[in-house]
Amino acid sequence: MQVVETKHFGKLEYDPAEALTFPSGLPGYPEDKRFLLLDMEETNNTFFWLQSLDDGDVCFPMMDVYKAIPDYDPCVDPEELNDLGPIKGATLEIYNITVIPEEVAQTRVNLRAPVIINRAAHIGKQVICANEDYSIRYYVMEDLKRINTQEVA
Repeated sequence: MQVVETKHFGKLEYDPAEALTFPSGLPGYPEDKRFLLLDMEETNNTFFWLQSLDDGDVCFPMMDVYKAIPDYDPCVDPEELNDLGPIKGATLEIYNITVIPEEVAQTRVNLRAPVIINRAAHIGKQVICANEDYSIRYYVMEDLKRINTQEVA
């Protein structure tokens, strides 16, 4: 086990085998190449943290958008996936960077630039999708409420 000092979680112990590599970093954070994907346990696998292991101050809230928008279908140039290692037969996970303001009802996600993770290869990449109708500021809470209400009914 290793330890990283983080801004949001204090000392965080982690298994290096669980680390994800982002060979190109993330836009605006090219030096951050190693991350952990941490589940926000109280959100039923809907929201996550993408915590940098290279800079403990860098952490991004992420969302499994399929929990709110089941028909989300980002079109990505296949060449964009080359950096993800062998993808034939691999399950790719898709997350979206999220902004969670003080007024939680204004939570929004970037649908145009999903983060794709090849869990088997422990490699991730943020890509730009070709779907021009997807917003970079999609307010997601109404969809999430609607889906959760349907599941309870």
